[in-house]
Amino acid sequence: MSEPRDLQNRYAPANRCFGCGPSNQLGLQIHSIPLGEGANDEVQLDWTPAEHHLAFEGMLNGGIIGTLMDCHSNWTATWHLMRRDGMDTPPCTVTADFHVKLKRPTPVDQPVRVIARAVESEGNWVTVEATMTSGDEITATCRGRFVAVKPGHPAYHRW
Repeated sequence: MSEPRDLQNRYAPANRCFGCGPSNQLGLQIHSIPLGEGANDEVQLDWTPAEHHLAFEGMLNGGIIGTLMDCHSNWTATWHLMRRDGMDTPPCTVTADFHVKLKRPTPVDQPVRVIARAVESEGNWVTVEATMTSGDEITATCRGRFVAVKPGHPAYHRW
């Protein structure tokens, strides 16, 4: 059997996070897939909303959009640190802050795509920018800072 393409199933199959945890059957079950092997390569998420993810008739809930952007950007930061520092296993990163801009309503009747990339990094800190599209339209953007945590942090070893 080949190694999973997505970062979540490859490195954290027991993770229970609502957004990105493969073992959370009630979660969003996102799959972040690196588009290349360099430290600055983009990471892609293709995800299909369901009717129960709506905010109002036919449109995706902003909290779900925020969760998708946060979790996918966090995994992008982790991937960046792994590639930059030549690690075989992911450091555990957590969100320090993230800001989502909702550009227009996002339909629930078609898949969304989120492309994220690290734009700055220093030490254990990574800044990631992400764009969500539905069809050919940009529906949301995000910029966030993520940090690899040390032993003693409650999220350490959550992968």
